[in-house]
Amino acid sequence: MIMVYEVVLTTDRTMMSNHHGKEFLGFIATGPAIKIPEKLWLWLSSPKIKVDSEGRPREASYGMRKVEAKLIDAGFKAAIIDPDHLHKHLDTMKVLMFGHHDFFAYGPPSSEWWSLTGKEPINRISFRRLMESPVVIKAKEKGVRFIAGGPAAWQWLWELDYWRRWGVDTVIDGEVERVIVDLVEKALNNEPLPDYIYVGPRDSPSLDEIPVIKAPSVNGLVEIMRGCPRGCKFCSVTLRPLRFIPIEKIVEEIRVNVRGGVSGAILHSEDVLLYGADGVKPKPEPLIKLHEAVMKEIGEKGGFAWSHSSLAAMKYAEDEYKLVSKLTQEIIYNEYRRYLGVEVGIETGSPELAKKIMYAKAAPYPIEQWPEVVEDAFRIMHENHIVPAATLILGFPGETADDLIKTLELLDRLKPYRSIIVPMFFVPMGALKKNKWFLRDRLKREHVDVMLKCFYHTIHWANDIMSRFYLKEPYLFPVKLLLRFFIWYARREVEKHVAKLDYYLKS
Repeated sequence: MIMVYEVVLTTDRTMMSNHHGKEFLGFIATGPAIKIPEKLWLWLSSPKIKVDSEGRPREASYGMRKVEAKLIDAGFKAAIIDPDHLHKHLDTMKVLMFGHHDFFAYGPPSSEWWSLTGKEPINRISFRRLMESPVVIKAKEKGVRFIAGGPAAWQWLWELDYWRRWGVDTVIDGEVERVIVDLVEKALNNEPLPDYIYVGPRDSPSLDEIPVIKAPSVNGLVEIMRGCPRGCKFCSVTLRPLRFIPIEKIVEEIRVNVRGGVSGAILHSEDVLLYGADGVKPKPEPLIKLHEAVMKEIGEKGGFAWSHSSLAAMKYAEDEYKLVSKLTQEIIYNEYRRYLGVEVGIETGSPELAKKIMYAKAAPYPIEQWPEVVEDAFRIMHENHIVPAATLILGFPGETADDLIKTLELLDRLKPYRSIIVPMFFVPMGALKKNKWFLRDRLKREHVDVMLKCFYHTIHWANDIMSRFYLKEPYLFPVKLLLRFFIWYARREVEKHVAKLDYYLKS
């Protein structure tokens, strides 16, 4: 017998997946399917997740899990449902909620792929396919209220036609725990709903208002803190207050994941090494306690990763306390866990530009030392088998040719260090949201040089990473084979199109 859910949460296939248990593979869905059938591209990035008889996924996006938990705690009959199983709940649902990290492919790196290739990224196509599916259309015809939210909520402001065409009643932008219960209550009572809700920093939920998830998150992701103290102008997270989730709550969520069959953990924060920190200075005690508690719960065979870390925190933690070495060599690594993945932000190699757009990025070191901070952090990660996926941002407001030359010089210094470096086009967000998007028509020769240098660096180290650490499980051999083919093909295509780009820039 199918349970009755009055509130259903869902998303499209690119988000309703665990990406073969490898979070990084999900980024493949931010690009268009190039010379590979779309179904194969989707399988590589976003294979279907296991579901129960009601269509509830074994794992789901962490943000959606938080909303689901908040609604259940408030007494609603709510559940996340895989998009292929929405029809099972068509007769009972009254509210259908959509979450996404990149609804319309306007975020990085989707917007860059789209601009460079002229082809819509798969995530945008997949979400549109969901919204125009017979079951979603039928739900709207039956009077179901539609609510959209998540990290990409702002993108609906750029797609008003779709907003109206699909009948989305409300878009909610920001941390929703303090407002979502009242909004859903009004939706269920057929009361008028606001078109758009922006949850500002003053309405951010307290620790007591943030619920514990009820079912497993994708690849065991658990949140350890919210907010960031660095104040980068291009980031909206820095606008939110800093809150450290208590270790007891973190452990409780890991136990939810383990009971649901997800034994690994990804610690999520804008800067994992600032958990329990003194401002921007990492402290050993809270980090050691946190990691010891997590390792105890996931067991010796459980996978583990950090979502994000700042390079300054990486350098400070190691220079002052040998903390990176201690965490990895004494607590995290064993015969089953031999490396650690993390996303880091370089953004620019120019101290002058860094001073304008991310003044505290190097703190507690002076921003003038930013290139040295980056290089030292990369060396520390390389020595400790930490594999960073690093971002650079091209097209910042006020960026000069000299800034790009400084970035090129920094990339040369990073050659010896195992890493993936991804250049991204500037997207107007945070304090810079009123600026112009950076698109292909604004490319300069120096931008192309940066992109090529990043590409060849990444190609070199990607093969090393796959050989030594990544996709080692036998069942992932087809994924590994397809990735190797894609790397070979990408290299061939890039070399073929360099001449075309040169011509384009000169014309």
